[in-house]
Amino acid sequence: MTSPSLPDWVFPPPRGFTAEDLDHIPDLPAHTELIDGSLVFVSPQASFHMCVVSLLEGEMRRAAPADYRVRREMSVILNPSQRPEPDLCVVSASAIRDHGQTFFHAQDVILAVEVVSPESSVRDRRRKPVLYAEAGIPHFWRVEEQGGKPVVYVYELDPATSLYALTGLHHDRLKLTVPFDLDLDLGEIDRM
Repeated sequence: MTSPSLPDWVFPPPRGFTAEDLDHIPDLPAHTELIDGSLVFVSPQASFHMCVVSLLEGEMRRAAPADYRVRREMSVILNPSQRPEPDLCVVSASAIRDHGQTFFHAQDVILAVEVVSPESSVRDRRRKPVLYAEAGIPHFWRVEEQGGKPVVYVYELDPATSLYALTGLHHDRLKLTVPFDLDLDLGEIDRM
């Protein structure tokens, strides 16, 4: 009995994969991330996750200034061994090159948003915020599910420490003035 053949990318190079490799690996599963030089595969998302992402995406698009763009599930090159894919990000309009674009650079990103799932909780709560902060992304939101409702943790990069500081914890309403004005009833998720 022969074992099935595995694709070459199952076996990482000695120094790990690089951000550039992701665009050249054939048949790589959709939404594969690169964290610390290793490929990370994303599990199917629950309805809560998709509803929160859709709710935030729609409201952020309406509220974002003309020189910002909201993108869903686009990877961000933070450094050669880090290319995560935030659930949402806000980028400067000048970062949009063409419709074939597959990533942004960290310096183009104003805000990264992660909606925590059971399989990604350690990455979304601990690893990704550190990576985004080290790359200089000024704003980060982490969304958690509590009792079937979204709770948004809002962080801003402290330029003195290069670490994120919690600037707000939002249960019912997400009302902010930075990085742009936004007023969102988080209860809208019940109508999705």
